[in-house]
Amino acid sequence: MTLRPEYSLGHSEYNAFLFAAVGEESVGTLTVLTALTRLGIDPWQEAARLSDLPRETAARVFAQTIARLPEGDWKASDAETIAARLVDSLPLRSAPPIPSTAVQRARGSIEMKNSRFPAWLTWGAVFVAALVLTLYLQPDRNLESPQGRETTTQR
Repeated sequence: MTLRPEYSLGHSEYNAFLFAAVGEESVGTLTVLTALTRLGIDPWQEAARLSDLPRETAARVFAQTIARLPEGDWKASDAETIAARLVDSLPLRSAPPIPSTAVQRARGSIEMKNSRFPAWLTWGAVFVAALVLTLYLQPDRNLESPQGRETTTQR
C-alpha cells in the first residue's frame, strides 16, 4: 500500500516539525521523529493531532511528551520552551486522517470486483477446457490404413 502524500517522508506537511531538533544526545541530535518513535507514538498521527489543537494547548501537551524523554543536553524544565519552539513549525490544521484498515480492505475488494482480470481469467479457462475436450473427443482421422486390412485401392 502506498502512503498518502501527506504522510510520506518526501512530501509531508509535517516534515518541518518531525525533523526539527529536540536537543543533543550523546549519540547525536534527537529529532521529534526519533523522540516520538522511541516513546511508541506514531509521529505523523501525533503531528496531525497537535496541529488540530490551538498552539498554546499543543505546546503544553507536547511539553508533557518531551518531559517523558530521558534528558539530553536539555533539562526537563526546558520542555515547555522546546515544545513551544517545535509546535510553531506545525501547520495550522492537520491533513485528513488515514482511512481505517477496514475501509481500505472494502475499497480494495471493490477495485478487484471492477477489475477485468478475473473475467479474462475465467473466459481463458473455459476456452482452454473447450479446446482440450474438442481435441480429445475427435475421432482418429489417420490417413494411414490399419495393418492387416486392405483398402479399396489395393484390390
